[in-house]
Amino acid sequence: MKKYFVMMFALTLGMGAVNAQEVTNEQNAAAQVQAEETAEPTEGLTLQKEVYPLSEQDGDLYHGLTKKLTFDRMIPPHGLEVTYDKTVHVIFPAAVRYVDLGSPNLIAGKADGAENVIRVKATVRNFRTETNMSVITEDGSFYTFNVKYADEPLLLNVEMCDFIHDGSAVNRPNNAMEVYLSELGSESPMLVRLIMQSIYKQNKREVKHIGCKRFGIQYLLKGIYTHNGLLYFHTQIRNGSNVPFDVDFITFKIVDKKVAKRTAIQEQVIFPLRAHNYATRVAGKTDERTVFTMAKFTIPDDKCLVVELNEKNGGRHQSFVVENEDLVRANVINELKVK
Repeated sequence: MKKYFVMMFALTLGMGAVNAQEVTNEQNAAAQVQAEETAEPTEGLTLQKEVYPLSEQDGDLYHGLTKKLTFDRMIPPHGLEVTYDKTVHVIFPAAVRYVDLGSPNLIAGKADGAENVIRVKATVRNFRTETNMSVITEDGSFYTFNVKYADEPLLLNVEMCDFIHDGSAVNRPNNAMEVYLSELGSESPMLVRLIMQSIYKQNKREVKHIGCKRFGIQYLLKGIYTHNGLLYFHTQIRNGSNVPFDVDFITFKIVDKKVAKRTAIQEQVIFPLRAHNYATRVAGKTDERTVFTMAKFTIPDDKCLVVELNEKNGGRHQSFVVENEDLVRANVINELKVK
């Protein structure tokens, strides 16, 4: 009987301990839930598909609110084949300012003595991976090529045309962005070219008192124009003799008025940024005109701008002087006439 009471007492104590443990566990769980509810959600966030999609099957969205580029904004690449034993030459309508190669399997550079010709060649034989090449010209055009290896390229000499504004004919938007170059500031290279063509096409003589004539050669300044921080000089070489005139170089320099003809110590050379129809030879009894583009500058009162034309292998050099008062009266370009 005594043993029976002892066993009942021990069983009662065990059940009480179990109940107490369950109550403690429930209290701890409730406290943990309450703490999680009151805590700020700083870690362990789960991204929801409606807000930040992790993946999309249609490709319209990436992460966040990024929109996929559509094909109407794409510059279509040209296919180009290269090989190891032959050189491919690509001729562009304007001087090349930038070339980028997508792989060390290619080597490219300007042709010697030519600013608008790129030569391309493979550095290894039979490379399998297709690569690319991008080119920017000084008129603001951007060209891109997909390049692959071929034992015998179909085209070894390629002439590129100005396709950047052909619109739908080449799957290019008509409002395509231009490539801006640092030396032209905020002016579009395409607009600079159109302005020079317009000045050349109109062929007006706005300036009638600046020029030089010696040895049957006449060198004239026909006009000074300005637009968006750039200056345009319209010049003419007129050969009244029967002997052709070969142009060696033309210089623009600011010199002191008192020593303009006796020293070169205080010269400041102005380099043209662009030249339209730059003439290297003027045949007998003919004339040639050139339009130069320059960055904006002014001339101090005690200095002047001297423009010199030098003959190659000859002595019929010409020069004229431009004062600051002539420069500040430059005509503002408000309209273009290129047709």
